[in-house]
Parts: sequence; C-alpha cells; structure tokens
Amino acid sequence: MFGKINGLFGVKGWVKIFSHTEPRKNILSYQPWHVQIAGKWKTIEIINGREQGKTIVAQLKGVDNPEQAEKIIGVDIYIEKSQLPELKDGTHYWEDLIGLEVINTEGVYLGRVDSLVDTGSNHVIIVNGRVEHWVPYIEPYLVSVDIDKQKIIVDWDEDF
Repeated sequence: MFGKINGLFGVKGWVKIFSHTEPRKNILSYQPWHVQIAGKWKTIEIINGREQGKTIVAQLKGVDNPEQAEKIIGVDIYIEKSQLPELKDGTHYWEDLIGLEVINTEGVYLGRVDSLVDTGSNHVIIVNGRVEHWVPYIEPYLVSVDIDKQKIIVDWDEDF
C-alpha cells in the first residue's frame, strides 16, 4: 500500500490523500494509481494535486463532485512495483523484506518478518515466531540481508 484516500476536499470532488512516500507529496509523482473498489481493481489517473497545509489533496479523473469522492474514501492506493526507482545495492524496499526468515547470529530461528515500523529514530522489523521480536533495522543489530536466500541475520537474543 502506497497511500490511502482519506477524506474530501472542497466542492469539486477533490480528495485528501494519506501518503506513505517520503516526502509525502511524492505520491503525486507516481501514476497511475491502482485501487480496489467493491472487489474490483481500477486504475485512477491524477489530474491535479498539491500539498494543502499538512495534507496532500488530489483531483482524480472521473471524480467530479463530493458525492463521487465520498464513495472512494478509505480506499488504499497501490502502484506497480515497476514504477519504483531502482535502489542502490544493499538497500531494499520494505515489501521485499516481508516474509523473510530471521535468524540470529547463534543460528536460532526467530521467525519471519511480518511488518516494519518507522519509530522516528530508526526502522524496526517485527518478527513473528514463537514470540514477537521488534528488532532495530540498523547496525549493529542488522548483520545481513539476503533476498535471494530469503534470509535476514540479526544480532538479537532469542529471549529479548
């Protein structure tokens, strides 16, 4: 999920957007968006968009009034992975880490990556196994990530 349509803006069908991009306004540079409405995938084009105070607002093709816009409030925004820029070696998109096995430096299986959280000071991988582990996604705790082998090695005690 790249963002969410989370409110109405004005009388011409504009919508408020919650963005997971950094900076937030970058969500407007990815086109088209894909949304699922009533179980069916649709492609949405952005006609116009901008920062409006602390939020992002957008005018979407085919959404011309508040009544139409209200029907898509709460809809998650997705894009094609091919729309994302190539990353430098050693960096990964969060989506690529979900489901990877997490093993500590002693060879103990801790579980699989369920999700990631941005705490403000660093990212944390949430590992679900016998117990839930919140492992900082930074050195010295992060030892290695091997996407091909679907494995992350961490310096993390199994009882912590």
